[in-house]
Amino acid sequence: MTELPLADRVALVTGAGRGIGAAIARELAARGAKVLVVDSGTGIDGHGGDPKVAKQLAAELGDAARPFTKSIASPSAAKAAVDAAVSAFGGIDIVVNNAAILRDGFLFKSEPADFEAVLRTNLMAPWYLLNAATPILREQFKAGRGHGRIINMVSSAGLYGNYGQAAYASAKAGLHGLTRVAAMDMARSGCTANAIAPFARTRVTETIQPENDAQKAYKERAMRIDARHLGIFVAWLCSDNAARITGQLFGVRGRQILMFSQPRPMRSAVAPGSAWTFDELTTQVGDWRKDFAPLITDLEAFNIEPHV
Repeated sequence: MTELPLADRVALVTGAGRGIGAAIARELAARGAKVLVVDSGTGIDGHGGDPKVAKQLAAELGDAARPFTKSIASPSAAKAAVDAAVSAFGGIDIVVNNAAILRDGFLFKSEPADFEAVLRTNLMAPWYLLNAATPILREQFKAGRGHGRIINMVSSAGLYGNYGQAAYASAKAGLHGLTRVAAMDMARSGCTANAIAPFARTRVTETIQPENDAQKAYKERAMRIDARHLGIFVAWLCSDNAARITGQLFGVRGRQILMFSQPRPMRSAVAPGSAWTFDELTTQVGDWRKDFAPLITDLEAFNIEPHV
């Protein structure tokens, strides 16, 4: 690896002003990349905004960065962000979809507007951004500029589920599906696409309101995990070292890297006659119980000591 493995690369990172996004932006810049710091400074619930959030981190990174302070939860704003990266730095090579909001609530108590707002920021905005950026990534590849990289930050909540997080889990599960399609659609253009489920101290973990000792222990452990490790892994995925890694689902939990399995058939049965009877289904499919996925939340699954 060269001293600056991402020299001459241009990255666009959403939600880059704080937390995980800031850790990623800092690490990319430290490895030589130019970074468009995209962050409207909104609250964790998607309300309000503060342009100083993006401007302060961009100022910290110096000539390696520029701020973009508009919300990208619309096609026009997403295209404007891509255009800003190209205008400032001459191209775009890396897209990191990290921005997210939370509006939790049980299914039987939630408002449709809140569900739609979460999907708009956490899933639709990444699509808008990739829709605007991928034509440029393809043209740059044809012109010999080099590799493109797409990194989508998903969540264990979208893999396991969690109480009251229908909107957040749905959006993050959808973002994993988008990652798989992006990997396929962009394969011929030399561009990889991978998803990462992050575990780190963030505004999201700060919102956890423990209702029992187990949840309290989970929050205490989560708050000890430095987001810097996520930045290092993202930078590595964006380097030439990871040129053949695409369509994968990773987790980063402190110094620990995880690779998740992805949904594939585990068992199979064929009706012995022209159609299934209930008794046959009970005998065949009912026998699969030992392989059924347990109904546990992501907080329960990862309530173990992290490698900090």
